[in-house]
Amino acid sequence: MNQTSDSPIKTGIPARERLIFALDVPDLDRARALVDTLGDSVEFYKLGLEFFLSGHYFELAAELQDQGKKIFADLKLFDIPATVASAVRQLARHEVNFCTVHGNDSMLRAAAEAKGDMQVLAVTALTSLDQGDLDDLGFQCDARTLVLSRARRALEVGCDGVVSSGLEVPALRESVDHALITVCPGIRPIFNDEDPVEDDQQRVATPGRAISTGADYLVVGRPIRDAADPRAAAEAIQQQIAAVLP
Repeated sequence: MNQTSDSPIKTGIPARERLIFALDVPDLDRARALVDTLGDSVEFYKLGLEFFLSGHYFELAAELQDQGKKIFADLKLFDIPATVASAVRQLARHEVNFCTVHGNDSMLRAAAEAKGDMQVLAVTALTSLDQGDLDDLGFQCDARTLVLSRARRALEVGCDGVVSSGLEVPALRESVDHALITVCPGIRPIFNDEDPVEDDQQRVATPGRAISTGADYLVVGRPIRDAADPRAAAEAIQQQIAAVLP
């Protein structure tokens, strides 16, 4: 994937794959219903911990793959390096596209060495955390500094990219190798000139701002899932992404 000469936006990523829908529901029936409703408005799905505990995780992943969809296994693996490596090998057998690891250098290195063709994303700082939360957790720096440090280390040990707030993407693009994949949750679109939805996310960005400053992929859940018309909401976000692409 290349960078355009006059912007931080990478080329080579299919425009409609830049939106990743967070399929955060508790059971298979609801998941299938949402997939059917969304149709071709979504090409990339994030399957996280909530759906993992439904017992149908890999069943749905296979169904989505049969439909030509991509899979982001957002399980935030955190354990001793040997266990992380074993878990990553298991995920890679299911041919998912992305997985997340949330840990130190040795955990990230173990994941990178075991990933096969799958791409490993390091979690930097959860978008639900604000500066007060980081202080409580013992981090003696701001979110930007923490994200940049973790991103550099993730690349050094062999990870493909990071999960970070869209607010930190400009700094990532300025100071970290452009090969880094940036996946941004905490995306809050504006529909019909209304303010973005308020929830437990603290460090948020709109789709257009995140993509225009260098985000590769956007993770959106509740603004689509809870919309009166989820497909229309997804298409609106796709349009906001397309509007800022070169």
